Amino acid sequence: MKNSRKVIVMALAMVLGVFMSFAQAAEPIKIGVAAMISPKETMRYYKQILDYVGTKIGRPVEMVQKENYDEMDGMLDRGDVTVAFVCSGPYVKDKAKFGAELLVAPQSYGQPFYHAYIIVNKDSPIKDLAGLKGKKFAFTDPKSNTGKIVPTYMVGKDFNTTPEKFFSEVIYTRSHDKSIEAVAKNMVDGASIDSLIYDYAAKKNPVYTQLTRIIRKSPAYGIPPVIVKKDMDPALKEALRKAFLSMHEDPAGKAILDGIMVDKFILPKDADYNSVRDMNDWLAKQK
Repeated sequence: MKNSRKVIVMALAMVLGVFMSFAQAAEPIKIGVAAMISPKETMRYYKQILDYVGTKIGRPVEMVQKENYDEMDGMLDRGDVTVAFVCSGPYVKDKAKFGAELLVAPQSYGQPFYHAYIIVNKDSPIKDLAGLKGKKFAFTDPKSNTGKIVPTYMVGKDFNTTPEKFFSEVIYTRSHDKSIEAVAKNMVDGASIDSLIYDYAAKKNPVYTQLTRIIRKSPAYGIPPVIVKKDMDPALKEALRKAFLSMHEDPAGKAILDGIMVDKFILPKDADYNSVRDMNDWLAKQK
């Protein structure tokens, strides 16, 4: 009798284990995409990327969009999303705060780097950053590297002051698209833009970029990466990484990447983001 009960208990445990494994496998992997990392029109390509990756690893994937980096950082820290496409600035801070790790990064134009463009209206007489003193300027997000950290560093280094004192007014547009539009429509006198987004718009939909002009280009910075939490399941992490890294080798995957002007995904180096850390450290010492 006891042996029979033991067999029944073991059988139930096995059934429960299979059920739990099935439930876990069927649960969608939530991947965050911050809205300001790319032109809004390309979000459908990000959805296609995630669907492609989900198919390759045999798990459903759910795209979670947020309008600012604070929300996305919080979700990743709490485990509400498993993976996140973020800017290089948030990656540096998230790594220091809760051990965020690089999963992969896109490579565009043959390089794993990008720049900040300081832009003005094409008809503006302003020729350099000094000419924007006392003018209205647009940032994107408080944590954005090219949209906030870089221009803040430039103003501090070049003029020994803060953006709030250098410009007559500072606004936050929450996306590089909107910053380009604001300059094109003379809603602001200048803005700092992610070069990847500006170059994409200039080629694919130049309605606003053609009304603007670049007056300064920053040094190169590590490209906005795809990150995960340090304690992520190693097997899942490796499966995701493999799916991203091989995407360009598949005609279907390459077609999706071509849509957002990405060559392929690569293994990024943490050292590529040291220049962002250096800016953050310098700015912290000025406070």
